[in-house]
Amino acid sequence: MAASIAVVVKGYPRLSETFIAQELLALEQAGLRLLIVSLRHPTDPARHPIHDEIRAPVTYLPEYLHQEPARVAAGLLYAIRHRRFGRVAGLFFRDLRRDPTANRLRRLGQALVLARELPPSVTCIYAHYLHTPTSVARYAARLLGLRFAISAHAKDIWTTPAWEKREKLVDAAWVTTCTEMGFGHLHSLAPTARLLHLPHGVDLARLPRPPARDGATGVSPGQPIELVTVARAVEKKGLDTLLEALAMLPPTIHWRWRHIGAGPLQPCLRRQAEELGIDDRIEWLGATPHDAVVEALARADIFCLALRTAADGDRDGIPNVVAEAMSQGLPVVCTTGGAVAELVEDGRTGLLVPAGDAVALGAAIARLVTDAGLRHALGATGRVVVETRFAAGAAQARLARELEALAEKNEVARCA
Repeated sequence: MAASIAVVVKGYPRLSETFIAQELLALEQAGLRLLIVSLRHPTDPARHPIHDEIRAPVTYLPEYLHQEPARVAAGLLYAIRHRRFGRVAGLFFRDLRRDPTANRLRRLGQALVLARELPPSVTCIYAHYLHTPTSVARYAARLLGLRFAISAHAKDIWTTPAWEKREKLVDAAWVTTCTEMGFGHLHSLAPTARLLHLPHGVDLARLPRPPARDGATGVSPGQPIELVTVARAVEKKGLDTLLEALAMLPPTIHWRWRHIGAGPLQPCLRRQAEELGIDDRIEWLGATPHDAVVEALARADIFCLALRTAADGDRDGIPNVVAEAMSQGLPVVCTTGGAVAELVEDGRTGLLVPAGDAVALGAAIARLVTDAGLRHALGATGRVVVETRFAAGAAQARLARELEALAEKNEVARCA
């Protein structure tokens, strides 16, 4: 019988998490039976086509405990009658002493509902993100006597307290993370934990071949250079720095910039663009389904991203959209924020400049605008690197094997 896995996510479906949808579909195609457990209801106005291909049922836990008191009460009653409840309560109160917040109580409530409602056929709990989803998975797994696994990414690694990361890493059967930077940090916290480095990669079979580009130079107002950025409007994406860089481009260069993504900082960014006098060259497309993102990458001449570390420590890993842009033969200009340098090599597969340096970023963009030959060379090499190093297949196959093995071990332990 195929392994049955509960995959705990923060919200489902989400336009900004194509890597999770891609992974879910790959796991199903590998023969695993999945149950998607979402802590929040969807808020995006659209969904990606890949979401319609995923067959796993989705269950939504109470987003706020007061909204579904009957489910929460049933979960609590189930838990206090369970022989392992004392262990879960002890773990929870140790966590609560160090993090005395309402969110911590909500995590426990969601976990008790999950434990009560989880079908008996599920023998493994796998959480995407090291913070809230893993807390819910950990409490539920402790109550049910199951080992659990974690997928750690970016914000969850850098904004979760060290004590909490360390304890979760040690408790988990294994933890996978998508960057060498994240792997090194987690290993330094818990050297004995079992860590796997599995880059997300991109599914090249779902993407078109790179289009032919005409070597535009931006010398004519009627044929501007097309720039594109796909990024949520949040601090770590550095969109304010990118706007400053665009405003520094020489007046002889004619360009247009398309931004794809939603986020809380978008009103501020629009005001900034108006103040810089470049708002008439910008198209704000908002949250967009994946097929429209790929179309925007195909029509662009340059992909730009200005990553940095946010004030709370949040930073990116390797945004999948950078690999998708490179898969389309699109030259990329990025800052060195996050782990992007693990994919983009300066002068070979793209141009890298220091994080937060608008002057250097503007100069790099201008360099690519005026050198069509360099754009072509970077784009061609970037495509080869994605094909050889960042295709998703091998990592997804390894993940499927690890999850299946963990589910089987849990089933044996349950029957013992």
